[in-house]
Amino acid sequence: MAGKDSTRAYARRLADELREHSRAYYVDDAPTISDAAYDRLFRELQDIEAAHPEWVTPDSPTQRVGAPPSDKFVSVDHATPMLSLGNCFDDDELAEFDRRARDAVDGRALAYCAEPKFDGTALNLRYENGVLQRATTRGDGITGEDITPNARTIRNLPLRLNSSDTGDDTPDFIEIRGEVVLARSRFEALNARLEEQGHKAFVNPRNAAAGSLRQLDSRITADRPLAFMAYGVGRVDGQTLPGSLFEQLQQLSAWGFTISEYVERVDGLDGCKAYYEAMAERRAGLDVEIDGCVFKVDDAATRDELGFVARAPRWAIARKFPAEETTTTLNSVEFQVGRTGALTPVAKLAPVFVGGVTVSNATLHNMDEITRKDIRIGDEVIVRRAGDVIPEVKALAKRGKDTHAIELPASCPVCGSQVERVEGEAVARCTGGLVCAAQRREALKHFASRRALDIEGLGDRQIEAFVDEGLLESPADIFALGQHRDALVEREGYGEKSVENLLASIESSKQTTLERFIFALGIREVGETMARDLARHFGTLDALQDEASAYIARVQRAAHEHPDNRAARERLLTAEGLQAVPGVGSRVAHCIADFFSEQRNRDVIDALVAAGVQWQSVRTTSGAQPLSGKTFVLTGSLEGMTRDEAGERIEALGGRVTSSVSKKTDYVVAGASPGSKRDKAEKLGVALLDEAGLLSLLEDAEAD
Repeated sequence: MAGKDSTRAYARRLADELREHSRAYYVDDAPTISDAAYDRLFRELQDIEAAHPEWVTPDSPTQRVGAPPSDKFVSVDHATPMLSLGNCFDDDELAEFDRRARDAVDGRALAYCAEPKFDGTALNLRYENGVLQRATTRGDGITGEDITPNARTIRNLPLRLNSSDTGDDTPDFIEIRGEVVLARSRFEALNARLEEQGHKAFVNPRNAAAGSLRQLDSRITADRPLAFMAYGVGRVDGQTLPGSLFEQLQQLSAWGFTISEYVERVDGLDGCKAYYEAMAERRAGLDVEIDGCVFKVDDAATRDELGFVARAPRWAIARKFPAEETTTTLNSVEFQVGRTGALTPVAKLAPVFVGGVTVSNATLHNMDEITRKDIRIGDEVIVRRAGDVIPEVKALAKRGKDTHAIELPASCPVCGSQVERVEGEAVARCTGGLVCAAQRREALKHFASRRALDIEGLGDRQIEAFVDEGLLESPADIFALGQHRDALVEREGYGEKSVENLLASIESSKQTTLERFIFALGIREVGETMARDLARHFGTLDALQDEASAYIARVQRAAHEHPDNRAARERLLTAEGLQAVPGVGSRVAHCIADFFSEQRNRDVIDALVAAGVQWQSVRTTSGAQPLSGKTFVLTGSLEGMTRDEAGERIEALGGRVTSSVSKKTDYVVAGASPGSKRDKAEKLGVALLDEAGLLSLLEDAEAD
């Protein structure tokens, strides 16, 4: 028995010795024994553990070799969120960050913990009683993926925190945050080996680190020379860490983590600037890629005062390095159609390595930018890439010998609908909002949404699935889903009852109002209020469509009669029709006219009507109404009716209800607790009405 106990004690000492040698090699970069000697000790421990598997502990050096493949990663919540950092790109923005931080603490000077911003992939480590229990990716900041077997293979990542003999200097629970990176020198060697084996090489060290860390087979991860660079902590239980972030990092180093040798505590804005300039000079000579510097308020009490905004701390910021740029040839241009119908010109480039990746596509933004930069197909252009930002063509580098102009297509490259560009706007758009595949998902989601047709049970997730399966191509297809009833019942998550409810909701949605229907069509610039005003002005959809056609004709006539006089064109267009509707200017009128001038949109509308979608006739407000031209603002709470009900009565009599008080406001209706809007009305001399006064005004108007 004594012999067995002696062997177990020896195995523990052997494991401790191997940990020390690993730290010296991977963390301190100062090996204390030869590789052959380390391998002999490692094999000796392996042999002992093979004979006594019950002695194997999670923090044993032998557990870094990787486990058998997994079939998936499990999602795990972080004990505290992994927040994003705000970015700044110049000294002025850095100064603004420092000013905001100092203003929040009565202007006192601040010290910052400054460190390089590693260009890798974030990792969250959970230690309990000093032993690594779980490693998760950043994920969405709240939930990440459990990749513990892979993290265990990272050689410089402690499987157990270094501690004193009593172990009372390690917390009961702690989250350690950091970046998994791949050194440039090891990246090159890894790529050479992959190519020799016939595998695809990685584009850059960051991608190699991320790809290696998310292998389902952790033995592959173990074969990759990854390193973990610690930069902070999350939740801590059972021990109080130093309040200084700089001192916290020194504690992490004492526990066995690798931290950057360039971590410093600097004073104020000038200290941050000097640190940034020094790191910018060092950057090219570093073996680990960095893409900027991170500055965090060093003192814990001050960080608590500053707090957070959205999902980022107010006490930290990343100062990014300038984007890398290079030149290449612009071979051609393609136009991509976004979910709102906007056409974006995309440069097809001769492949070039920039910003850490090989770039063959880059955005040209819009036609105005192309004109401003004077770029033509065949030119040599400057390509810019900043971090994860989409590469862009920054400028013309050199005019090519055989070039030709970039032209905006007349029809949508996705659906063939007409492309329109409103005068004065940079963006060109496809007018096929109801039929364009590029816009299909968003158009359908909007059509079925609560404030549009309000189809309960047809949410975003269901629409995405139905589009993917080819069941929905246009809003009219929603009303044909009953033909697929049997197939719907068989879908995962559905059943007889849920399908019955969905089909009943679709049937019910056929009874709607004209303003809801107009809003549901998703016409650009037409929100709920504008849809209501259009419905009340024109009364019928036919009248609105006819006016849209007439407007297009007037646009063409104005362009012919006044090609060089924009003011004259505007006078002709505002004389009647669409722009007679309150709130409809030339931009909105163009959007409405472009939508209805596309015949395929009108075909979908006809199909919706044929499917049974209908609404009651609307009393038009195009003629004189008792409250026509009057603008109201409602504030405070009313007793006899809600503000929405009051607004509906005002609008039914031709008045308009807005949310803000101005000199153009005719009446402010002040109920209980009216707030600042009443004060502003008094200051501007706007007429004030209480609830009784509003009722009297409405009754008189209705009597007329």
